[in-house]
Amino acid sequence: MSDDRLQQNIDRSTALHALKKVRVLVDEANAEDAAKEKALRWMVRYGWLVLLLIAALVARFIGVI
Repeated sequence: MSDDRLQQNIDRSTALHALKKVRVLVDEANAEDAAKEKALRWMVRYGWLVLLLIAALVARFIGVI
């Protein structure tokens, strides 16, 4: 009977350890996704200004402006 409880505790500890490892992996993936989303949001918000500035510089260099 004592061995059964010991085995259950070992199994429970092993399962909790595995869940913690999985949680770390999921948190890392979520952090990467959040960084990508932030970069995409920045591009949508300010990318058109950067393109406009580049177009103005190119126009200036070729003599249009």
